[in-house]
Amino acid sequence: MSQKTLTETDLRQFTGTEQWYRHPFARKVLYTDGVKHVADCGEAYWLLDEIAFAQGIPVIAAEQFQLWRLKLTSTNSASLDCEDGNMNLVFTKLIPFTDFPLDEITFFFTDNVLMLPSEY
Repeated sequence: MSQKTLTETDLRQFTGTEQWYRHPFARKVLYTDGVKHVADCGEAYWLLDEIAFAQGIPVIAAEQFQLWRLKLTSTNSASLDCEDGNMNLVFTKLIPFTDFPLDEITFFFTDNVLMLPSEY
């Protein structure tokens, strides 16, 4: 069995999407090829779940454009932050443990679509 890996270099190849994927539980949420790559190779479907389920929080759902950032700490924990696109923090959640392979990753969420910044 091969071990999947995720690097920042991998993410640069995504500039648009050829296919849309629907979140299995938050059915209004779609995501792109790049996001699927992050979920597959970073073993991070949990991260997609966090963002998709957060759309049920009124203060988050009220934001037409959302910037989501996961930042890891040196203790294998992380902070998942949502900004409104104008650097105003709307929501933050502590992730007590993660083995996500990158130190930081950013997503955009608009029009019910989660995407990498390069796919916007």
